Amino acid sequence: MQHFARPPGSKRTALSISYACTEWNFPVFGHITAQTTTQPGGGIDIMTILLFVMLGIFIFMMFRRNKKTRDQQATLQSQFEPGVEVMTSFGLFGRIVSIDDDENKVVLELSPGNVATVHRQAVTKIVEPAVVGEDEPTVIPDDASSLAPEETATATPETPDETLKRLNDEGKKDS
Repeated sequence: MQHFARPPGSKRTALSISYACTEWNFPVFGHITAQTTTQPGGGIDIMTILLFVMLGIFIFMMFRRNKKTRDQQATLQSQFEPGVEVMTSFGLFGRIVSIDDDENKVVLELSPGNVATVHRQAVTKIVEPAVVGEDEPTVIPDDASSLAPEETATATPETPDETLKRLNDEGKKDS
């Protein structure tokens, strides 16, 4: 087995980060180098400490988020009862008919006569009914004329000959 000797003057480094290299004649803006020799007491360098601090913060934030999600899910599941309007994770809207706690199943009535059985965790949102202002009475028009825009309501009707001419001319504009 052959051993290769290091070139004279080279050291073994644990970490070397440089923003510019002096060997290639680039201007040096900053140079960070970790310790090249071990401390007599076997100390830990600053980069290792920083790595562990960042890892600890990441783990803390991950557990905190999971706890918030669990708490929100628990409060939502406590509000489930027959007659509540809900939405599933895959977009179905329905009313809860029954809940089976032993098998974690919820029976939803999607429309009158149509029921679906889904897993309890698939129900992700309670749908609040739209609040209609009591001050404003609901006005139902007698005919559909009030639904048309104002511009088309005052426009003169087009005769059948004018319609044919307009439709024939539309195809000729493209060529």
